[in-house]
Parts: sequence; C-alpha cells; structure tokens
Amino acid sequence: MTEKAVMSERPLAVVLASGGMDSCVAAAWAARRYRLAMLHVNYGQRTEAKELECFRRLAEHFRAERSLVAEARYLKEIGASSLTDPRLAVPEDDTPGEIPSTYVPFRNANLLAIAVAWAEAIGASAVVLGAVEQDAPGYPDCRPAFYEAARRLVELGTRPETHLAVETPLVAMRKVDVVRLGVELGAPLELTWSCYRSEDRPCGRCASCRRRAEAFRDAGRQDPLSSRA
Repeated sequence: MTEKAVMSERPLAVVLASGGMDSCVAAAWAARRYRLAMLHVNYGQRTEAKELECFRRLAEHFRAERSLVAEARYLKEIGASSLTDPRLAVPEDDTPGEIPSTYVPFRNANLLAIAVAWAEAIGASAVVLGAVEQDAPGYPDCRPAFYEAARRLVELGTRPETHLAVETPLVAMRKVDVVRLGVELGAPLELTWSCYRSEDRPCGRCASCRRRAEAFRDAGRQDPLSSRA
C-alpha cells in the first residue's frame, strides 16, 4: 500500500496551532495518527504577525489538507492581559502560586470552541491542542481538569452523530520532555516562536523565552532560534 493510500485511511483532526513550540510538537504527534486540518487564531496578541507567519510555515511543513485562520480580536478588546494590552508589562519570571499577567481570560475555551465548531463542520474525528500544564505558569485553562470538562461540553454541545475527541498529548509533560519528543518526532522546532515581546528576534528575557531556553538546555539540545537572540 502506498504512503498516500495509508494517509487517506487515517481520520481527520483539527490541530490548534499558535506557531509555538508546544503546538508544533502536538502537530507532529498528530501527524503520526491523523490527516491534518490546521487552525490558527489571531486575538490581538503582541506577536500576532510572527505567530501567523510561523503557523503558515508549519501548515506547509505538515502538508495540512486544510488550514484556517480565524479572528477573535474581541479578546484584545476584553483586555486584562499583558499579551494583548501593551500598557501592561510582560513578566520576566514566573511567580509560583500566582497567575501571571500573560494569562488571557478564558482564552483556551474560546479557541477550543472555534476548533470544535470547525471540526464538526468538516467531519473531523479529533481536536488536538498543545496545552502543557506543568510548565505553563499557572494558567487555569491548561489543566487536565479543564480539558476533561471540555470533553463533556463537546459531547453535550455537538450533534448526536458527532464523535469528537479532544486530544492533549503534552498536557502532563515537562517542557524539557516536549523538546525531547519534538526531536524524536522530527518536529520543525526552527519554525516556531515563543517570545512574548518581540517579532524580529527572541528577547531572551521574557518568561516564555526563559522557559524555552531552560527546556533546550535541560534536554542537552541547541535551540535553533538561539543564534537570533
């Protein structure tokens, strides 16, 4: 059987991809199991243009059958996050036990709702997200319990004939393990972006840049973006 024939027999999954490292690795994981439809959401974040550029490159790399860029700029209008409000400072460190200013209120629920709607419309079997709890800085919508509740919500809120899995393959991993899995799967980590502040080169100082640097260091790997810092 040809590779094309094998691929055609796989179910379709919507991969919610920010253009960051976690969603890239989640896409690489999904590509071993599904045909891909890749979704990106612009919500007025500081590095919106760069993230969109990375998403387009990732969709091309993974040969996504479909790609969709959705708009949720109301999240910027809602505000209350340093990712969408330039008047708020982006933190350089995570404070244990505190939800940082980079938390976008209920963002993942909004993004998941868009992904589920598209998945149901195109007959997909799953939605795949790159949420990571342990290395996420206290975001409540990155917890496994949140996604367990989301699975029940999807079951109740879609047509009876719709059977849509919500897959979070990285949620229990540490960031260093995400790097290791990405390397194992051949994920194009050089196409990803993690910086919360800058779109030309990683600032190297924001909490997201620091978490990425620590993960590559602990994995004993060279970050392909390090030469740009």
